[in-house]
Amino acid sequence: MADDVVQTPEKSGWRFPATFWFANGAELCERAAYYGMFITLVRYLNQMVGFSDVQAFWISALFSSFLYLLPTFMGIMADKIGFRQALTLAFALLSAGYGLLGSFQLKFTAIISLVLIMCGGAIVKPVISGTAAKCSTEANRARAMSIFYMVVNIGSFSGKFLAGDLNDRLGLQYINYYAAGMAFVALILVAVAYRNPDTKGTGKTISEAFEGLAKVMSNFRFLALILIVAGFWAIQGQLYGLMPTYMERLIGLGTKPEWLANINPAVVVVCVVPITHLIRNFKPENAIGIGLFIIPFTALVIALSPVFQAWSGFSEAKSITTMICIGVGLQGLAECFLSPKFLEYASKQAPEGEVGLYLGYQHLTTFFAWLFGFVLAGYLVNAFCPDPQILTVQERKQWRQAINPQYLLTAEELVPKQRLEQAMTLESLRPVFASGGVELDESASIELEDPIEKEWQVTTGDATYTVVAKEVKSKELKKKLGKGHPPMMELVIRTDEAHAPPSRQVELPAVYDRAHWAWYAFAIVGFCAFCALLVFKFVTGKIDRRPGATAWRESTAESPETAEND
Repeated sequence: MADDVVQTPEKSGWRFPATFWFANGAELCERAAYYGMFITLVRYLNQMVGFSDVQAFWISALFSSFLYLLPTFMGIMADKIGFRQALTLAFALLSAGYGLLGSFQLKFTAIISLVLIMCGGAIVKPVISGTAAKCSTEANRARAMSIFYMVVNIGSFSGKFLAGDLNDRLGLQYINYYAAGMAFVALILVAVAYRNPDTKGTGKTISEAFEGLAKVMSNFRFLALILIVAGFWAIQGQLYGLMPTYMERLIGLGTKPEWLANINPAVVVVCVVPITHLIRNFKPENAIGIGLFIIPFTALVIALSPVFQAWSGFSEAKSITTMICIGVGLQGLAECFLSPKFLEYASKQAPEGEVGLYLGYQHLTTFFAWLFGFVLAGYLVNAFCPDPQILTVQERKQWRQAINPQYLLTAEELVPKQRLEQAMTLESLRPVFASGGVELDESASIELEDPIEKEWQVTTGDATYTVVAKEVKSKELKKKLGKGHPPMMELVIRTDEAHAPPSRQVELPAVYDRAHWAWYAFAIVGFCAFCALLVFKFVTGKIDRRPGATAWRESTAESPETAEND
């Protein structure tokens, strides 16, 4: 290996090799990029790329779940070629993937982009954590990992915080450019300053990895625990799935769901240490039970927002936002009980001498949770909180009047997508504006404001208007036009100043009256997971008390610090 090998420090303390700190800097960039992109992914695939709700959630489910399954196999590759080479490849893939995702709003390029991001992210996960382990000793490894987990949470928090502002000010695609920039910064850090740690004597083969996975999946006790706890993370994962779409469709733009999602890691950072101290003598299964008991109420609280609105007299927007804040805060609290004790409890389900093997596959919890949770959310959104562009003409107008104080009017005529550019002239738009009581004077001008989001700016006198072209996906239109007809675009006009007189403060279309039922469904998932844990505990207890059965081992390892589901 041409690179100098980093020597592991011999003494305890907070001093680590330079590679350790550069690796954590790269991890900070990668997490900020990933979480900023991920919390906008479903909306981006739906609104910008053109996937339906169900398709967008399915794609997000496969992307996020395999991102947690692949690291084991990518780690094997990293051991073979060297950590530095693996990280260079990873951040090159991430830079290209994020850049491609933001640059083109095409379905096939979106899929290619997500595959690149998935492969790059799956390399980063085992290599950075492996670097933290290799650059520390038994004496200071706990400190090294605590720094690593702190960096993960800082990256998660900052990525979502920046995403909220970028999405509101510029548009959904720009967070991908930001993510590409962060990945490129990480690539520079690795190329300039990262050195390979000593990995002599580590690693296994692909066949050994598959054999281990098959062994773990065939252990009913361990697999049952993984699936039960997946119910917890399926609900927690809706911070990135259901919640942003739900808020945007019921409240409108500017709600910053990215910022509300940050309540979760904030609660974890503040509460995990005192709660971990409080439950230090609890049996792991009891602590996990508390977390699983709390988690369904996090969804139930959000589902009860109409009840809270009727009781408090708050507006619908304020009621939904308040209950989401409470629900997300409860999620963080539940995580503080479950995460520190989960690995300890999982270790007890492994056969004697195979604890390390089984804990190496504990991320299967997240794989199943993300796959199940996002797919379920897609069907629930489609049923109870549908895409406005699939509604009828009147329902779309009513929805815009209810959630957008800048909304002026919708053009009566639809425009074929391939003729959109020709239709955007002042002469063709004059009758459209006139139907809303706006006369375009002789000095009026039109300019393409955003070619990606299909926005034009029209200026007349002292007033400025934005014309947005939206693809109509309603079933009635598809039935009328027939299969194979080119997409039809709807022209929506809004003002730059909010103007919402009482006549415009209308209710949402009736189709959204049951939107909160989606959260009831996830509350049911949570209660089922809690009941399943009680059954699991009872059954395994019976088995272990049988004559001749091997007693459960008492765990002697310290519980790991909590990271945000990394």
